[in-house]
Amino acid sequence: MHIPSALWLTAALSVPVSALNLPSWGQKAIDTGVALQGLNAMASRNAYQRFNGKCNRKNVKVRKEWRNLSKSERRDYIKAFKCLLESPSSLPAGEAPGAVSAFDDLIYLHLNVTPIIHWSGLFLPWHRYYLHGFEQGLQKCGYKGALAYWNHGLDVENLLASPIFDGSDTSLGGNGDPVPHGDSGFIFPGFTEMNILPAGPNGRGGGCVTTGPIAGMQTHLGPVGLPKYGEPGNLTVAENTLADNRRCLKRDLSEGLGRKFATLRNTTDLILQTRNIFEFQTTLEGDPRYHPEKLGVHIAGHFMIGGDPGSDMFISPGDPVFWLHHGQLDRLWWIWQNLDFENRQGVFGTHTILDQPPSANVTTDETIAIGPTMPDVQIKKLMDTVSDSPFCYVYE
Repeated sequence: MHIPSALWLTAALSVPVSALNLPSWGQKAIDTGVALQGLNAMASRNAYQRFNGKCNRKNVKVRKEWRNLSKSERRDYIKAFKCLLESPSSLPAGEAPGAVSAFDDLIYLHLNVTPIIHWSGLFLPWHRYYLHGFEQGLQKCGYKGALAYWNHGLDVENLLASPIFDGSDTSLGGNGDPVPHGDSGFIFPGFTEMNILPAGPNGRGGGCVTTGPIAGMQTHLGPVGLPKYGEPGNLTVAENTLADNRRCLKRDLSEGLGRKFATLRNTTDLILQTRNIFEFQTTLEGDPRYHPEKLGVHIAGHFMIGGDPGSDMFISPGDPVFWLHHGQLDRLWWIWQNLDFENRQGVFGTHTILDQPPSANVTTDETIAIGPTMPDVQIKKLMDTVSDSPFCYVYE
């Protein structure tokens, strides 16, 4: 196995967690989320000290957990999301016929680069900038707030009771209609010899989402790598993944993987026990080269949602909860960074998924290009969210 040299660099630059003078939380504080909230507060205080004038306390966007938004704020968020669904695509004619809306454009941008933005050095910074693009889209549609996030650990015991999934008018839709089905597994296309995601427990849905404000929502692009129920390791792939393969949005909510890998303890330990970007990212992503059988909060969150497009890693942004899920991942990285900001500005990994085929290490001097509506930007400028270029946000 090719091991990027960045591994040795990040290990050399490790700062012992004990040197950060963090409080010592007991088991109850960790399991109830008190510790994670305390870490968030410490990160916020550190971030506020770096305001540079352009980004300041008056204009900084505060990203909140969905349930901490007022009902009015949630309705405004949903209204803006629906506006994205109704806004026309800005892609060149014929580039992706299935991209019929501004929201589809965002899905296409992810689909197009999936093999280089997962289990690679681009994973964290690329998705941070990608979330920014979605947030800007909401704001162009009249939304005055910031991107929301989903703290998975609050819902691992009962997803159906979550204000995100309860099917109310302030949710992002309910579960899919119940459809009998078996378990599913996942093999990334081209990695037939590596079962990245072993078979996981099926959920209680699997059919179309018919409740809540996105009831009847359709998805267009793909599928590209959709796990088949009852056939772990087998995938559904459309004949033309960029065509308008119109179908209903499906979900299959399942707490199984969340209870193993996305609890409040999992996410708190991720921050407290990782000393460098190699440890942090490979744990968060569940990198099978270093953490076999430990899927991490990233994969667990996706398969808590499940369905189509939610469990297809190419087009998973097509489920509106994708953005809250990745908001939480960015939040965890943001907290981890801001606890020791000067020493946590690096990236880990190469330019290809699981370094296959082998490629050069990603560096922070490189430029990320996402799409025509977002300027190219150096990775180093994506490390600080209160620098005003291009960000001005914190997490609550």
